[in-house]
Amino acid sequence: MAAHLADERFDAAVSSDLIRARSTAERIVRGNPALAVEPDARWREMKFGGWEGLTWPQIAERFPSVAAAPNAGGKFHTPPDGESFEAVCLRVAAAVASLRERFPDGGTVLVATHAGALHALLRVALGTEAADALGVRFEPATVTRLRLLPGSAELVEVNVAPKAVPHQS
Repeated sequence: MAAHLADERFDAAVSSDLIRARSTAERIVRGNPALAVEPDARWREMKFGGWEGLTWPQIAERFPSVAAAPNAGGKFHTPPDGESFEAVCLRVAAAVASLRERFPDGGTVLVATHAGALHALLRVALGTEAADALGVRFEPATVTRLRLLPGSAELVEVNVAPKAVPHQS
């Protein structure tokens, strides 16, 4: 990922405060000593509570009321001791608002985060219908680019995998 983004110029780098995202962001900006990664809990993954580590079929098996509901999927249910998707959207919206305030004339910001926060970002930036219509399943270690415009946003690319780079010793 760092090699794939080596030619990018970032005005800021933020990440989830969870180590996996933070260490990824730190590796990406390592060549720019003037740019420190800013951990921000608002970019954390959705708290899955009692669903943590389970696949959707396992959740449906262990929680039959969820499987029987008209809307199946994590976006429509709150896990026991977990967080609703709407709560994730609210915290991601607050993080996006902070970035818009910080860069009112635009900027390029690296955000290293998780799939749940990315789904929330699409909903916050593009609206519910547009985000749901995309049906995106985010893959690990891919690049998704979003251009925030005044009052709207444009999805530039989704799930772009880094090109293989020869190992350098």
